[in-house]
Amino acid sequence: MAVSLPSVFLAVTSLLAATVYIRSNDTAGSTTTTHLHFFMHDDYTGPRPTAARVVSGRSLLATASSSGGGDIDSNATAAGSALLSRLLSSPRQFGDVVVLNNALTEGPDGGSGRVGTAQGFAVRVSEGGIVSHLTMHMVLDAGEHGGSSVTANGRIDMGAKVRESVVIGGTGKFRFARGYMLTRNYDYDLARGGVVEIDVYVQH
Repeated sequence: MAVSLPSVFLAVTSLLAATVYIRSNDTAGSTTTTHLHFFMHDDYTGPRPTAARVVSGRSLLATASSSGGGDIDSNATAAGSALLSRLLSSPRQFGDVVVLNNALTEGPDGGSGRVGTAQGFAVRVSEGGIVSHLTMHMVLDAGEHGGSSVTANGRIDMGAKVRESVVIGGTGKFRFARGYMLTRNYDYDLARGGVVEIDVYVQH
């Protein structure tokens, strides 16, 4: 008895759909949650700084407003220069862009075992308080997760005791990662930087 071509096609299609469904279920059932804990060393003023302000938002605005043309008397010029100097020396300003290349260690001490590097940037997005939009890649060099990375993105309010960001992805063992990151100041000064404690909870 001959089998029609449409019947064969329907059978093959059904088999492929079942295979995709089974694989999808297997993947969903194998999700693992990993807790990463380390300390980030955010150094603005040391002999070899690992964080730096590359754009000074307020000083750019001040420069633009003072170059509008017209006669400016000496008092106004002096006041503008003093304002500009103050803005340039301020540790945090609206519109600042800061880049990071910070060490990640097992413990809070600088001599503790290094596990990776936090690389990324932050943009100051609030005129009141110190609030930044942060994008940060935590590249892991040591341990069972060496060679993998996790990326977090979020709003960082330095006035909050604990800040929460979202994990938006990863590489290596953390491909398709999702989760959240908690950060808190361990020993931190707004002018000099310091040590930030980080907990990352990743599903992958």
